[in-house]
This record gives sequence, C-alpha cells and structure tokens, in this order.
Amino acid sequence: MSANVLHIKEAFTLESGAVLPELRIAYHTYGTLNADGSNAVWVCHALTANSDVVNWWAGLIGDNCVIDPAKHFIVCANILGSCYGSSGPLTHNEATGHPYFQTFPTVTIRDMVQAHILLRKHLGIDKIHLLIGGSMGGYQVLEWALAEPAAIEKLFLLCTGASESAWGIAIHTAQRLAIEADCSWQDANPQAGARGLKAARAIGMLTYRNYQTFVRTQSDPDKDKTDGFRAASYINYQGDKLVNRFNAQTYWLLTKAMDSHNIARGRAADMATLLGQLSHPTLLMGITSDILCPPEEQLFLEKHMPNATYHEIDSSYGHDGFLIEFEQIGGILKAWMRF
Repeated sequence: MSANVLHIKEAFTLESGAVLPELRIAYHTYGTLNADGSNAVWVCHALTANSDVVNWWAGLIGDNCVIDPAKHFIVCANILGSCYGSSGPLTHNEATGHPYFQTFPTVTIRDMVQAHILLRKHLGIDKIHLLIGGSMGGYQVLEWALAEPAAIEKLFLLCTGASESAWGIAIHTAQRLAIEADCSWQDANPQAGARGLKAARAIGMLTYRNYQTFVRTQSDPDKDKTDGFRAASYINYQGDKLVNRFNAQTYWLLTKAMDSHNIARGRAADMATLLGQLSHPTLLMGITSDILCPPEEQLFLEKHMPNATYHEIDSSYGHDGFLIEFEQIGGILKAWMRF
C-alpha cells in the first residue's frame, strides 16, 4: 500500500469558472501496474469515505479478495472538495495563507472527474481495466466514462443513477438546512457546524438504512420504557462518529456536488441516447431495500446501456448494503469478470 498526495502547482479551473491556484489530490495505491498496463482497477468513493479503499471496503478489495493487489493495481483518490487530503474547505488558500473553510468554491462531479484524470496521467495509467463506484462513486464513474471513453474498459456500478433524483436533492437540502441551523457553521475553524453535521448525519442514516433494519436491530424489548430508546442512542452514536472524523462545511459542499449530478447537463443528447453511447461492458447492481437510490435507478441504466448486466441483491441493509454485503457482491463480480 502507498498513500500519497499529488500537488499540482498549476491553476485548476472548475466547471463554475472559479479557479483554484493549485490542486492537491490525496490517493492510495495497492499492488503494481503490470508491464502492459492492463491490470489497473480504479475505485471512486462515496460521500464521506476516503482514499483508503481497502480499509472501508474490506472483503471486496484487498488480499485474497476478488479485487486483489497481488493481481491488480488498485487506485482510489480522495475526491475534490473532501477533507481527507485533497483540496477542499480545510486546505490552505495560498492567496490568504489560511484555510478556505466556507469560502471554498462550488464543485461538481465533473470537477472531481477532471482531478481523477490528472492523477491517472500522473500515474502513467493509459487504460483502466475496471472502474468501480457505488452511490456518489457511481456518479463519478458515469461522468468519467463519458469524458474518457477510450481510457476505460469495463464499469462496475452499485446503487447509483444517471442523475441525482428529486428525492436525493430533497434529502440533501434537509441535511444542509440542519447544518445551516447551527449558527457556527460558517466559522473559520474545523469544528464549525458540528451540531448541524450531527443532525445532518441523523437524516442521512434514515435513508442509508430503512424501516426493517431499524425495527430488527434497534427495537427495545422493554415495553415500559418512556425514554432512552436504543434507536435514539444509535442515531446519536452515528452522528457523533461522523462529527469526530468529518467537517460540516465539507459535507455541505459535497451534498451540493451530488445535487449537480446529471450526465445530460450541457450535452446535446437526451439521457437515453447518452447512455447508449456507453458501450463498455458494465456490471450494474441494485439492492432490494435501498430507498435512497432504489433499483429502478439501476434498471433505467440497464435499459439504455447496450452492454450492461444487472443483478439485484436481496439485503435488508438498504443503501448501505453496497458496503456491507461484500460476499454477495464479490461472488457476482468474480463471475462477471470471467466473461
């Protein structure tokens, strides 16, 4: 494993027209690129993850897994706008000598992909054998496949869609309202908006899981309780856990980036025609109980992508199932990679 930061001391122009005077991209690599460069596997991560993919997707990626550093050269880059080493609200603004905090400019999924492309070139990867992404990671995969179709061979997409849904935008708006209700959220310090971030995470947890999951795992056996419920404790725990590792201004920024996701934006073709241009062999995966990005989103992709194969996992874990059900996912991926 190798953890690095690529520091590009040149201006990086965002889709909005705003310019970053320089760019930092934190990334991890595992394994070695082979002589003919045919074994690169790139993973695009979701909202609050980092570039250490073997840590957060253990069981699917790592030693003796279906994606194995003994066979593959695995790359995961921290997305632009995040707080895990890439340029974002917590990085220093060279113009002021202080962190950007809430002044960091708006970014889009396409901006993230352009940063990935710079890293791909820096690493000497001419062809990505398999490009993987779940949820927001899948947004990046679709954008990248349109931006550089010849640089990618195969796609693996989980619990994702061609554009952010009205449902997703509404959820993100509610989360940002929670952050904005914290009067400290625009303060110039890393702890700004912590209470708001905790509330935003609570909203998110209700969409990452579902009714069945909470009833099964968080119900109280004590019928006489009037307070101190397990479900409440769980939500508080998850909120505190995120606050201890993430940043409210980053969360606000990245949910805005998710809302921007629409592969047809600014392109001449309609969505169906545009998806028809993605001729890469593609494995699509949905989860029966996912209420955040339900299977109908993946079925739309299957309908319009000419070389797509769809599998649906029966899981009670909802949207989070793509991070949990690694045995089911790995088995399907392994069989598909053999074709």
